[in-house]
Amino acid sequence: MRLERVAVGADPAAAAAAVRALAPAPESVSAAVAEIVAAVRGGGDRALRELVARFDTGGAPSPESLALAPEQLDATLLDDDVRAGLDVAITNVALVADAGIGEDVEVTLPQGHRVVLREVPVRRAAIYVPGGRAPYPSTVVMGVVTARAAGVEEVVVLTPAPVDAVIRGACALCGVHEVYAMGGAHGIAALAYGTESIERVDVIAGPGSLIVQEAKRQVRDSVGIDGFYGPSDVLVLADESADPRLVALDLLAQGEHGPGSPVVAVSDAPVLLDALAMALEQLAPQRPGSDPAAFVLARANSLDDALAFAEAFAPEHLELAGAGAERLARRVRAAGCIFVGSAGGTAFGDYVAGSNHCLPTGGAARFASGLSPRHFRRRISEVHVGAAAPALAAAGAPIARAEGFTVHAESMEARVRENEPS
Repeated sequence: MRLERVAVGADPAAAAAAVRALAPAPESVSAAVAEIVAAVRGGGDRALRELVARFDTGGAPSPESLALAPEQLDATLLDDDVRAGLDVAITNVALVADAGIGEDVEVTLPQGHRVVLREVPVRRAAIYVPGGRAPYPSTVVMGVVTARAAGVEEVVVLTPAPVDAVIRGACALCGVHEVYAMGGAHGIAALAYGTESIERVDVIAGPGSLIVQEAKRQVRDSVGIDGFYGPSDVLVLADESADPRLVALDLLAQGEHGPGSPVVAVSDAPVLLDALAMALEQLAPQRPGSDPAAFVLARANSLDDALAFAEAFAPEHLELAGAGAERLARRVRAAGCIFVGSAGGTAFGDYVAGSNHCLPTGGAARFASGLSPRHFRRRISEVHVGAAAPALAAAGAPIARAEGFTVHAESMEARVRENEPS
């Protein structure tokens, strides 16, 4: 266990950057991903099957169809307790997602015309569900339920082969349209551009490896993406009344995501940080699956300084533990998701709280949001000029001519002449 102590000091941003620097820098996969994406875009099904055999099936020939047969998606594959848990997660994620859908808005302007802002869903979306160390049915719920709440007609899942039974059962529960047994950059490219047998999608969302995220970045000129998800992180901002064992368990829980990021606690109470260090030393040896880049204990001079440090770190998950810390909740601007109170462990958000676990990482919470229906919807302006044409033309034509677009001006003014009495 790597335990680091940090003093926030007078420059919270510098302290936050130093903590971020404890994580190893990822290797560049840009060139390798570009080669794979280009192969699928140019070679279609033939190239895709070669890449599936190379990356997904261990050299064995890929099946003729990469889509699972409908009968392979069956909720009875799930253990009863897992199904009950997924039912809770589906209900709560759907309720929160439904609340995030905007209504159409009509605005009447001073000149008398109307602009209607309409929200419409994309028709087809893909959710990437990681494979590898374990199946992640929770990611099926987070992505598919959110897309369906947004009104997407066809939601497909993309996940590495072989597809675990718990993933197939979760897909059945969530009403997935299709499941493709492939992963990696080649899977992302296939859904972004389409092949002879695979229809392209409008949006690709979901977490995954560095290769998967780089592939999403490279295809975003042709398909919508939700964001670039890196290694997971948590920051617990605690006052002296927080329970050090609960804080330690939350740090250890987040450490199960692997060594890509540090997990951090910041407090203005040295006695709490000392107790937390002791709790980590006691609990960590029995939990070898928790292996973050480092456990970081940051000492701040005040809760205000602790908040400034948290804002600069911009964590994926922010926990506020203890009465004094909880009162800071409304002041937080840079966090993917905020868990308020000692009962609010990040793990609840990963599964059943209703908030989405696809969240901005690496400090991107300064400007990015977690996965929501808005990633699967577009806003269209519907303009009704009508009788306002003369007033708008009088205002708009001089601007158009100043920009050198004389026909733009003529187009607006023509409406005025056409609407004048004979």
